Amino acid sequence: MDETEFWELVDTTREAAEGDPEEHADLLVERLGRLDPESVLDFARHFESRYNRAYSWDVWGAAWVLLDGASDDAFDFFRCWLIGQGREIFEGGVHDPDSLADLLPDFDEEIDGDGEELGYAADEAYEQLTGVVAPDLGIPPPPGEPEGAPLDFENESVLAERYPKLWERFRP
Repeated sequence: MDETEFWELVDTTREAAEGDPEEHADLLVERLGRLDPESVLDFARHFESRYNRAYSWDVWGAAWVLLDGASDDAFDFFRCWLIGQGREIFEGGVHDPDSLADLLPDFDEEIDGDGEELGYAADEAYEQLTGVVAPDLGIPPPPGEPEGAPLDFENESVLAERYPKLWERFRP
């Protein structure tokens, strides 16, 4: 599975789920279950490498603004959700997290921002196909700390200055 196929699978299942993150994960497991096990592992490698790439203080700050706070777990689930939004939103959000204000058509913190189940989709599909837990993906481990300089999430003026568009649009 190449990168284009990865993003097509993410996009088609998201569109079919009509914005419901849990349904998106279920559809993704179903679609991955139609592939061979090695293709499922390829999907998992693509997902995991993007998940690790989004592990930055800047992306965490954007999650903090959008979710009105983001614990370690909430940030993990946000990164899965961000991947689930597709290539354009993911790449834009990782490159310039404040651009999410322009890229996201809307954001409801009650349903958006939590893609926990998406993070397990490939593992679940692989186990359904093979009856065994997925092996190590053979990609570099995630960094021990987020990339970049830490932000003071508790200081609203720091967040408003760092993410002016997100702050204006999602934090009245």
